[in-house]
Amino acid sequence: MDKLNILTTGGTIDKIYYDEKSDYKIGEPEIGRILKDMNVAFRWEVRALLRKDSLQMTDDDRRLIRQAVLASDDQHYLITHGTDTMTDTAALLSDTGNRVIIMTGALHPARFIDSDAVFNIGCAIGAVQTLPPGVWIAMNGRVWDPAHVRKNRSANRFEAC
Repeated sequence: MDKLNILTTGGTIDKIYYDEKSDYKIGEPEIGRILKDMNVAFRWEVRALLRKDSLQMTDDDRRLIRQAVLASDDQHYLITHGTDTMTDTAALLSDTGNRVIIMTGALHPARFIDSDAVFNIGCAIGAVQTLPPGVWIAMNGRVWDPAHVRKNRSANRFEAC
């Protein structure tokens, strides 16, 4: 892998607790901090495209993500995304040429001590370096074909469908 192109779109992975309202807001992308802390041995670049919960994403937002991928000659992509509509965006990216695109997110904000964010990012980085071209989802310690996975909201995990 020459370079990892990282696109961030928001979602729980980047949520911060906003005390004034006892609510959460999407903050700065956390992945750059995580990769620096882990002292990874490859080149990477983070581009923040959106700061949205995936339930608020529109078709225009998904086209923006697709356009960002197609506008670059990079071959390896990691896209952080909210988990609720991750498969919808993956479907729109399915025909983006000879690229390896891994989508990941978190079920708990990356800033939380019990977050799954670092684990999911690590799985996604391993996957982006070893999988053939296509779009994949890395969540819960597994790599999924987006056409055959769904988020089970009641169990708070991804599973085959």
